[in-house]
Amino acid sequence: MKKILFIALGLFFSTSSLLCAQSLEDEVKMIQEAFGQDKKLIVQEVLKLSDAKAVAFWPVYEMYETERRTLARERFMIIDDYMKRYSTIGEMEADNLATRTLKNDEALAKLHSKYYKKFKKAVSALDAAKFLQLDTYIHNTIRNAIQQELPFIDEYK
Repeated sequence: MKKILFIALGLFFSTSSLLCAQSLEDEVKMIQEAFGQDKKLIVQEVLKLSDAKAVAFWPVYEMYETERRTLARERFMIIDDYMKRYSTIGEMEADNLATRTLKNDEALAKLHSKYYKKFKKAVSALDAAKFLQLDTYIHNTIRNAIQQELPFIDEYK
């Protein structure tokens, strides 16, 4: 499973690095579309739902992904704002970026809680927990890879 995930993440990052000429919003949309297809395949492979469960699961998954993509776009915008200012960031900018990041993290936790209940109702607690574990793993892996590339505040002053 992790091998499949790393291949998909490799595609995600190779695609994202090639898109510099487009606007950030277009770039994020393109990355999300490409990665969304790969992610769905990974979810299918890991969950291995019966046909009956799949019928109930995938509509909830699509609703979840629509809401999650909005939060991911916000996260990309926060990162973009940070990259534009990190070498000259002041108190107000640092506070604004940190506050936006914390709100984004909180919104994602609320989204997970909301949809865990919906997934559990649609399939089972075991499948819902497995999905949540996989989704958290995927997005934490992406976040960690991005974080490793971000300079620290004042790093290049």
